Amino acid sequence: MAKMKTHKGAKGRVKITATGKVIAKKPGKRHLNWHKSGSTRRSKGRSFTFFKGEERRVHELMPYDV
Repeated sequence: MAKMKTHKGAKGRVKITATGKVIAKKPGKRHLNWHKSGSTRRSKGRSFTFFKGEERRVHELMPYDV
């Protein structure tokens, strides 16, 4: 049977911790920030963890990165 391939888009966006949690940055802070409020910009700077249903989907996209 062939090897499963890692999804390159998911690999660039998320990180899987040693305990198996999935961490990502919030989208929407790269450019066009001049019209966004300061609180919005600060909150988008923080990372967040996925909940269990989304974690399962990411683990399917990245089978060897745990």
